[in-house]
Amino acid sequence: METVTEQMAAGTTGKKPFKKHLIVLSAPSGAGKTTIAHYLLARFPEKLRFSVSATTREMRQGEVNGEDYHFISREEFLQRIEAGALIEYEEIFGNFYGTLHSEVDEAIANGEFLIFDVDVKGALSLRRAYPEDSMLLFIAPPDMDVLEKRLRSRQTESNEQIEIRLKRAHMEMLEKDNFDEIIVNSDLNQSCSEAEKIVQACFGEI
Repeated sequence: METVTEQMAAGTTGKKPFKKHLIVLSAPSGAGKTTIAHYLLARFPEKLRFSVSATTREMRQGEVNGEDYHFISREEFLQRIEAGALIEYEEIFGNFYGTLHSEVDEAIANGEFLIFDVDVKGALSLRRAYPEDSMLLFIAPPDMDVLEKRLRSRQTESNEQIEIRLKRAHMEMLEKDNFDEIIVNSDLNQSCSEAEKIVQACFGEI
C-alpha cells in the first residue's frame, strides 16, 4: 500500500495537487525527532521554519527563549488556555506544553512551511485542527532497549524520570499507525534522508 507521500508524488490521491504546510514530527522521548527536525531545518533553511511551542518548564542550558520554546509562567499559560489561544496543550511531567493558534494560522495564510517537534497527542491534535495542511511523521526507535540506552546516555534525568518516559513511550508507540509516515531511526543518516524526501514531497518537489 502506498504511503501518503508516494500518493502525492504520483498524483494518485484523488484530489487536486496540494502541499502540506505543517510537517509534524513526533516520537517517544529519546527516539531522535529533535535531531531530525534540526537536520531538516538546516537542509531547507529558506523554506522551513520551526514552530515554537509554549511551555512552562525551566529553560535548559543552551536553549534560547523564542527559538527552542516560548518559556512562560504557569499562570500565563493557564490564561492562554482560558482565552482559547492554543491549538493543543498537555501537561507532561508537571509542565505544560502547547501550540499557539496565531503562529500556525499566520504561516498557512502566508504560504509558509512549519516544522513541529511535538508529542504524539499534540501531533494528533494538529491533524484534527488542520486535516488538509498537516503531514504527520512518527520517528520510532529500533526497540525499547535502544530507547532506554539513549535516554540514560543523556544524563539529564533521574532514574525515576526515565522510567516515567519509558512507560509513556510504550503508550506512544501504540499510536504510530495513526501517522502518515513512520521512520524507524536505527541509522540517523538514513533516517534524515528518508525525512528529507518526505518534506520535499510536502513542498511539491517530488
